[in-house]
Amino acid sequence: MKRYDMNHERPDIIGKTVHGKIDRPLGSVHPRYPDMIYPINYGYAEDFCAGDGEEQDVYILGTDRAIDTFRGKVIAVYHRTDDAEDKWIVSLDGRDYTDQEILKKIHFQEQYFAGRLIR
Repeated sequence: MKRYDMNHERPDIIGKTVHGKIDRPLGSVHPRYPDMIYPINYGYAEDFCAGDGEEQDVYILGTDRAIDTFRGKVIAVYHRTDDAEDKWIVSLDGRDYTDQEILKKIHFQEQYFAGRLIR
């Protein structure tokens, strides 16, 4: 698996097309927190390893339906400053969402972590 370097102010992955699988589709319930419902698709990029040693997690923007797989462009990285892993934000529809739009869409989960959005 490939590993990307977060030591840069702008990770090399931004702007690249990635593909992967959805393991928590839109509308699904978090496996450990039953009150958390996923308002967007959440999955992982195949062939990439995150800081925690697992597959790289991604938030998927650009669809309003649950999906199984994805192919899209990484438009941002949410760098968690109090955790070992970062989250990639992937756009399926080619749209470059604003920082405010992204933060609003990922708030359901990222409200429990400190971090910053990198573009």
